[in-house]
Amino acid sequence: MFGQNFSNIPTVTRNLLVINVILYVATLINENFMISTFALFYPTSQYFHWWQILTHMFMHGSIWHIFFNMYALYIFGCVVERMIGTRKFLIFYFLCGLGAAALHLGVEAIQAASLMDKIADGSQAAAQSYMQLKMTPTVGASGAIYGVLIGYAMLFPTARLTLIFPPITLSAKAWVLIFVGIELLTGITGTADGVAHFAHLGGMLVGWILILWWRKRGTLFDRY
Repeated sequence: MFGQNFSNIPTVTRNLLVINVILYVATLINENFMISTFALFYPTSQYFHWWQILTHMFMHGSIWHIFFNMYALYIFGCVVERMIGTRKFLIFYFLCGLGAAALHLGVEAIQAASLMDKIADGSQAAAQSYMQLKMTPTVGASGAIYGVLIGYAMLFPTARLTLIFPPITLSAKAWVLIFVGIELLTGITGTADGVAHFAHLGGMLVGWILILWWRKRGTLFDRY
């Protein structure tokens, strides 16, 4: 029964689920190697490699991290992939993930520039903060999945969704607006430290732009 249900998951969503789980298991086996090699580090870090722009999307820091990301990918990715087509969903997912990484690194670059000015003035605290910025890895599919969420909301704005917690039912459009507000507020204020809020916003921004652009061109749905 499980095999039949799994085979019914659209191709891209199914393969993304598999790759994420495989890399999570590999991380459990050799965390230091997996994180230092495939997580996303700031470009001036000794651990930075160009491929991390892509590979960080398949890395996760805990069982709950991967569970909620993969649950969201399964619930919303299946629907979006079936609507816009396998080829287009593959492009959509990775562009959202790349947009998430770009905005995240852009914000880090602004932070780094500010810290460098303070370091030039002799601030030891700034030097420590800059070192922490360089050595902190970013992992997770959340940026790409937030793009999938906004894609779903744009395709089905009036669909009613109920969160696991809190169990509140609202339209998909309303939930997305709430998520945007939360991520923007927490990102600017620095609350919920340890979460890449601007990566989430970057994924949503790219997802929003792509759906609008494809709709305008009349190419939102694959003909193949």
